[in-house]
Amino acid sequence: MAAHDVAAVSAGEGDAVFLAVDSGGSGLRLALGTVARGPLARRDAGGPVRTGERGIDAGHLMELLVPAVRSLAEASGLGQPVTAAVGVAGLSTLGADLRAVLPGALRREFGVRRLALAADAVTAYAGALGERAGVVIAAGTGLIAVGTDLRRWRRADGWGHLLGDCGSGAWIGRAGLEAALRAHDGRPGGSARLLARAEETFGPVTRLPGLLYPRADRAAVLASFAPQVAACAAADADQVAGGILDAAARHMAESAAAVRPAGGTPAVALTGGLFRMGAPLLTPLERELARLLPHARLTPALGDPLDGAARIAAALAADTLALPADGTMLQVMATTAGGTTASGSGGRGDVSADEPADRF
Repeated sequence: MAAHDVAAVSAGEGDAVFLAVDSGGSGLRLALGTVARGPLARRDAGGPVRTGERGIDAGHLMELLVPAVRSLAEASGLGQPVTAAVGVAGLSTLGADLRAVLPGALRREFGVRRLALAADAVTAYAGALGERAGVVIAAGTGLIAVGTDLRRWRRADGWGHLLGDCGSGAWIGRAGLEAALRAHDGRPGGSARLLARAEETFGPVTRLPGLLYPRADRAAVLASFAPQVAACAAADADQVAGGILDAAARHMAESAAAVRPAGGTPAVALTGGLFRMGAPLLTPLERELARLLPHARLTPALGDPLDGAARIAAALAADTLALPADGTMLQVMATTAGGTTASGSGGRGDVSADEPADRF
């Protein structure tokens, strides 16, 4: 079924319905499906969700979600979801309002009985590899590597463009613009080709500080130059641009190596828009992964973060969730009309909503 096909697909008798949600900087997406047949209907619900004094605004998320879920449920013929999985960018640092509000709100509005709140890195992992041990590198404007042996999660980087995200789109774009400014100044390490592309994109490079530093979205602006670095490396055979992508690949492989499960031949999957650069980035990345993870198997990603949320929600409905629920990266809760309780299953690390959470 196509991503936005909402033809009637009513659930069969005994086939539990789930709700999957992916909330990130590009907006809010959702899917309804069943345990037996997976996601059946999808929709964009607007967004992105606002961030306020309590972090990500749960009320605003519900404002976007409620009409979209009801409309999709009516159009598809699916019933009320019994479980939900919500993947959220910035959950651990900005998720206090979501943890307090969502369990009760989803129970009241849709009858959801069990809820999984997940960092977007976890839904990216589940989308790419499903519920098996391995490593996922998620790369777009930012970058994080996540690994699990199905007993615990490990993460590397994901610290934002000022402190990390090494090898990310923002990192590549910033390095490319630095090389452009070096060429402008006549310093070693500059690239005349990158200087020309920077001025085609942003105008005179002397204006770059004024364009970038005041902007709240400067990471995205930096990342917008990453494709120019890749194009310069591929079309112009520019050694400086190629060296930037080589270094980005090395950073990615180092993060993947830091989170790999011990022993065996772990699967490694790549997910995120940055990998649409193709060979200029993938060729050095494959080389670095072979060097640092010689026993790993590079595996095509199965799907995206919304697919991952759907897998988690379906497994929750079937009581087969194998991914580790640790209260930080993945938190599983049983809902009540008044809020949240610890899950009644007593297994797989279910926790209550008031357990503290660190970043991711």
